[in-house]
Amino acid sequence: MIEEAFPRNLHPYWPKLQEKTRSWLLQKRLMSPDKVEKYADGLCYTDLMAGYYIGAPDDLLSAICDYSAWFFVWDDRHDRDVIHGRTGAWRRLAVQLHAALEAPQLHLHHKDPLVAAFADSMVRLNGSLTRTWNARFARHFHVVIDAYDQEFRNRTTGAVPTVEEYIELRRNTFAHWIWLDLLEPTAQYELPEKVLESAAYRRAALACQDFAAWYNDLCSLPKELAGDELHNLGISLIHHEGLSLEEAVEEVRRRVQECISEFLEAEPEVLRMADEAADGTLAGESLAVALRSCVSNMRNWFSSVYWFHHESGRYQVDSWDDRATPPYISDQAGDE
Repeated sequence: MIEEAFPRNLHPYWPKLQEKTRSWLLQKRLMSPDKVEKYADGLCYTDLMAGYYIGAPDDLLSAICDYSAWFFVWDDRHDRDVIHGRTGAWRRLAVQLHAALEAPQLHLHHKDPLVAAFADSMVRLNGSLTRTWNARFARHFHVVIDAYDQEFRNRTTGAVPTVEEYIELRRNTFAHWIWLDLLEPTAQYELPEKVLESAAYRRAALACQDFAAWYNDLCSLPKELAGDELHNLGISLIHHEGLSLEEAVEEVRRRVQECISEFLEAEPEVLRMADEAADGTLAGESLAVALRSCVSNMRNWFSSVYWFHHESGRYQVDSWDDRATPPYISDQAGDE
């Protein structure tokens, strides 16, 4: 369904991105040199972003790719802190990330590489558009940090969220609105609030991000069951709805397909908005071009996510020595 309806695209700058992000991971000490050498390219983090933000200026796309790689490393640190009961380390990290989000320049040389690299990413991304966009991006990421903190509490207390609770939490831990925010600097245009809040735009935006979250859950289920994870749509369905593993997989698959259908229905509505905006004025034409760029890249998210999950070593659980411990991580605390 994806391969036929959503052709794959890659930003022309993609060939250089692997090398740049690999160097950044080393420079920021986010992965050990041996892990970078052996696993970084195969994790395909740059491929995911290069397939989504088509049309982005090269330097912006490089910043987005580095930020995406940071996000995956942060997610792994969160997981390891849960598994090893490093509550104090996690709490400090969450506080430090909130602080770095508000004043990234002050945290560029933080002793925890994860905080310093995050600050570096924020400095680079904050130059993309206006202060209004910066503030919105920061507001959205504060919510992401808090959602990760909630997931930490759930996992350390053994609480499996209900399906409804999980859907709300997942939209924040997956950072739906962050990835959507980055569509605008890619288009080099800040969308007005009335467009961002319009039913058609939100419907298309939510469909592409929910697709990514549920497809990720589908592909992550073996890894997360092996690691005693509690946060996966399939796990919530099994725990609270009484579904078997096979039934849960089928239900997640159904929701994935529903997201595809929802986007295909919403996409023409956004394109009509773009046509209506193109009223012959410079402002109208600029808005129309930006809207077409944003919805086009929402469409690209489907193919990019699909291929990422089938190509990245992050999901090749059967090839790991220990199905509960990814081989690409350095299993240690941050500043402890």
